[in-house]
Amino acid sequence: MKLRKGIPLIDQHDKSGFWGGKFGGNFIPETLKKPIEDLTVLFEKLRKDKSFIRERDYYFKNWVGAPTPFIKLNNLTRHLNGAEIWTKVVSEANGGAHKIYNATVHSLIAKRAGKKYIIGDTGAGYAGKMLSMAAKKFGLKCKIFMGVKDIKRQKPNCDAMKKNGAEIVPVYTGSQTLVDAVSECMRYWVSNCDTTHMCVGSTVGPNIFVKICGWSTSQISRELSMQIKKEFGKIPKKIKLYNCVGGGSSSFGFWNEFMDYNKKQIEFIGVEAAGPKNSKRHAAPLTYGSKIGILHGAAQYVNQDKEGQIEETESISAGLDYPGVSPLHCFLKDTKRARYTAASDEEALNAYQLVTKYENLNPSLEPSHAFAEAIKNAPKLSKDTIIIVNSCGDALKDRDILRERLRKLK
Repeated sequence: MKLRKGIPLIDQHDKSGFWGGKFGGNFIPETLKKPIEDLTVLFEKLRKDKSFIRERDYYFKNWVGAPTPFIKLNNLTRHLNGAEIWTKVVSEANGGAHKIYNATVHSLIAKRAGKKYIIGDTGAGYAGKMLSMAAKKFGLKCKIFMGVKDIKRQKPNCDAMKKNGAEIVPVYTGSQTLVDAVSECMRYWVSNCDTTHMCVGSTVGPNIFVKICGWSTSQISRELSMQIKKEFGKIPKKIKLYNCVGGGSSSFGFWNEFMDYNKKQIEFIGVEAAGPKNSKRHAAPLTYGSKIGILHGAAQYVNQDKEGQIEETESISAGLDYPGVSPLHCFLKDTKRARYTAASDEEALNAYQLVTKYENLNPSLEPSHAFAEAIKNAPKLSKDTIIIVNSCGDALKDRDILRERLRKLK
């Protein structure tokens, strides 16, 4: 298994849609084969269409708000007295998170396909909120599938979805979280694919959805590459890119432009959700050596029991609370291009407190996991090392959770 230079990672799959011969693929019912094939043909045509690229870039700049800021965290750097700490504030994008890139592209594809309806899944509510915004912007009717557990803990984003005119479909099955929302969304699409376009909210699912999401969020690293060169005059010799990993959309988008660099120069560190300290449940299949299984139409490392049944996850972060992970990240792990670790709920909360104490930044619980690992490592690193954390979402959606949990910590 080898990473090939000069070829976009989203295209490094075989004819059956597998990265490295074993991750990804299309494990789908017969009824979805034609819609998946049609979407694949359309996307491959559009990504080479100059008018479509211009349209995408126009909305990224004038509606999404690209480029998002790249700033040095001077106070946090001085406090930790080690590596320089920087952040790409993707949470400054319209809507407050990276999910807006994928939602925008999917809505533009739906328009080109002549579809009037668009559906999607959501956990933290970011993907649902952004899709509802894009649907409203481009005149599409929108339906969002969301686990009832997540509906309760992510009220601000649910309110935003309703305000944008989207219908929220509560999912009562299973763990009532993101994994079940994705399943129900796919079931609905099977019966309605003639009139409806499906947007998978992360780099998961059948091959084409992994590719569309990865292509969309790569805007983050395209911006970052130019911002680094402008700030330092060149790409520095020691960079460490920290990103939280749930499904894997923000991290892939954050890393993609730097894929061909030697990892000694630019290292990728993915931080999964280890869950509560005293719980056996987690959402870290890459960190804790989970086996390969099939989830949502793709082969990937997935939390499962001895019988191969999907295990329930637990995390304070709804956006990371997923038992599987993108086939792209499975491939990056096995090729050793990226390193993966996990932060507990408590470590993420402590990181959130430290970041907000020293900086004018309000990262959500998802990137707080990445900050936790960066904060742990920074004092051990030389001062010519550049740490960059993707602050991929704002904490507005987490206000109730933070209020409750931080009160308990006092």
